[in-house]
Amino acid sequence: MGFMYFLFISGVKMDISTIRKADKKNWYIAIVGIVVPLCCGVGVAIAVRKSLGKEMSKASSILGITSSLAITAFPVLYRIVKELNLLSSEIGKMALSTAIISDVIGMNGVVIFEASKQGEHRAIAALWYMISLAVVLVFIIVGLRHAMMWIVRNTPKGKPVDQIYVVAILGGVLVVGFFSDMLGLAVANGPLWLGLAVPDGPPLGAILVEKSETIVMDILMPFSFMYVGMITDLSSMSGHWSHLEPLLYMVLVGYAVKMLSTLFTSRFLGMTIRDSLTLSLIMSLRGEVELLLFMHWMDFKMIMQPEFTILVLLSLAVTAVASPLISIIYDPTRPYMVDTRRNIQHTPPNTELHIVAGIHGEENLSGLMKLLELFNPTSSSPLSVHALCLVELLGRANPVFIDHDQEDEKRDEGSKSSSIRNALKIFEDARNGCVKIHSYTAISPKRSMYQDVCELALTKQACLIILPLHKKIADNLRATTMNRQRFQSVSSNVLSHAPCSVGILVDKTPCRNLIGGVLRSSTDHHFVVLFLGGADAREALSYADRMAGNTRISLTVIRFLSHEDEGDNHVEKKMDDALVTWFWVKNEGNRRVVYREVVSKNGEETIDAIQAMKNEPYDLWIVGRKYGINPVLLKGLSNWSENAELGIIGEYVASLDFGSRASVLVVQQQILRGQEKASHNPVRSFSFCTK
Repeated sequence: MGFMYFLFISGVKMDISTIRKADKKNWYIAIVGIVVPLCCGVGVAIAVRKSLGKEMSKASSILGITSSLAITAFPVLYRIVKELNLLSSEIGKMALSTAIISDVIGMNGVVIFEASKQGEHRAIAALWYMISLAVVLVFIIVGLRHAMMWIVRNTPKGKPVDQIYVVAILGGVLVVGFFSDMLGLAVANGPLWLGLAVPDGPPLGAILVEKSETIVMDILMPFSFMYVGMITDLSSMSGHWSHLEPLLYMVLVGYAVKMLSTLFTSRFLGMTIRDSLTLSLIMSLRGEVELLLFMHWMDFKMIMQPEFTILVLLSLAVTAVASPLISIIYDPTRPYMVDTRRNIQHTPPNTELHIVAGIHGEENLSGLMKLLELFNPTSSSPLSVHALCLVELLGRANPVFIDHDQEDEKRDEGSKSSSIRNALKIFEDARNGCVKIHSYTAISPKRSMYQDVCELALTKQACLIILPLHKKIADNLRATTMNRQRFQSVSSNVLSHAPCSVGILVDKTPCRNLIGGVLRSSTDHHFVVLFLGGADAREALSYADRMAGNTRISLTVIRFLSHEDEGDNHVEKKMDDALVTWFWVKNEGNRRVVYREVVSKNGEETIDAIQAMKNEPYDLWIVGRKYGINPVLLKGLSNWSENAELGIIGEYVASLDFGSRASVLVVQQQILRGQEKASHNPVRSFSFCTK
């Protein structure tokens, strides 16, 4: 029963239609990765056929075994790729697409194998098998598929599917499995086909996976594995080596050729050796589907307990070796750490500024659009904003990345993020060409959302990523309530792997009507920069300097210095002095810009100085995250921060305990690949500041 529901859930998550969009490269890798191992396996089987058992030496048995060695099962590959957090990576997406193609070919192979086994004794049995197969498929595709589409159509938008339908479908898995077994189609085939008939994604596919996956994977599957372990008997192999040895050769050759054919095909198609090796290891993974096949072969008396045992051990060995090797060889974040400076401080003025803005929901739009508007975009220094709507992957396996500038209108109308894109479009039109907004949607697991953000920033050569960290404003200001559980990993992973600078926005402004709030921008604003030194503080000041050109913005810069230069890093201090001097010289005639210095002996005095400013009419606090801050300025505050994304000072000014209702922008400057110290090169920073 565990395997039945496992295949049903896998079928729900699979989207067979993706093979129509698959690249030719995926087709070549899938076909070569099946045909070559299959031919080699058949060749070895023919060579050792006399040493095989009576049932194993039959043509249908040889075809079944060699084809199983050549085909990679999507349900197996998906779970391991997800566990390795590679779903949104380039290799992960390619592996999933290739596996779906492989599975479609494999399903046809299973039909041929089953029909040939049924017809070994009576040819009429093969005919009845094909008739039964056609009847079941027509019933599922025409009858049940249309019934489930009716359920989807009658479910109000944004509402969950009625529980009675969910229970009926989950119970129907057992019914379909029973009739599939009764008609000789194998008990697991029916549930898989039923899962494929379910419309993937919300509302139906998502709720079926949500309601059943935990029970299936944490309760039913362990019992299924226990049953496999009970059948597996190492002692049964003794005395049967003469029949096991040729099977061992077939399996080893099949696995080795599968890996090598995938490796060489990938290299021939232009992939790097690292990516080719990773893909070949992924396509060699074995798991639940293979175990189910082995048990099915035992039902056919095609193999006995000794053969079953050695097949299980070899499958476990391949997966046990391949999985850690994949983690060692392939790092999906490696391309994100670049050697080129992509930050605001080192971006020349009067150039187009590329920004990636992450959006979790409509509540993020008000603060984001306000921030972009006050960034002072002009015709000589326009903004190119790549707005990425982040949606959690539910009820499907393949992550989806949508470029809304290229998709067709019909798909665009049905998208859940259409209201967000409409608001951004109005915002863009109102800025007279100074702001260009490109909309995207990434549907992926929460663990790998950061890869979509970093990949987009890398591709578009962005110098800043803006991510929201929403705070719920409560009436009681004695405690901080953070909505962090859902999106904490996204922001923290982006901060760790971003190919450019990152800004974390804590928006405390009330949520407004999306369309009405876009054009409401006639009031003056007062921003404050807390400059505690270091690379992040310099990036925050550079960001504020661009805002200072906006005539509706008043800017206050507070620089914190340690008493008698205690604890100063002289290199960092020199770069801080250069940037602050350049900033002050540039803005000394600007009455809207105020610069002050505060001397502090420890963290308590730093907090007291910030606390004294909380009643000022500031609309936005801008602060560097953490890198390069003089430790004396934070002495005694190490235990204050509970939010690593914001840093100590950022967490404090964003907290409700602080008592300010102004929003907070925490900035982290880009960290170059393997050059955290070199990225703070004083010569480069000073040369820019003196321009």
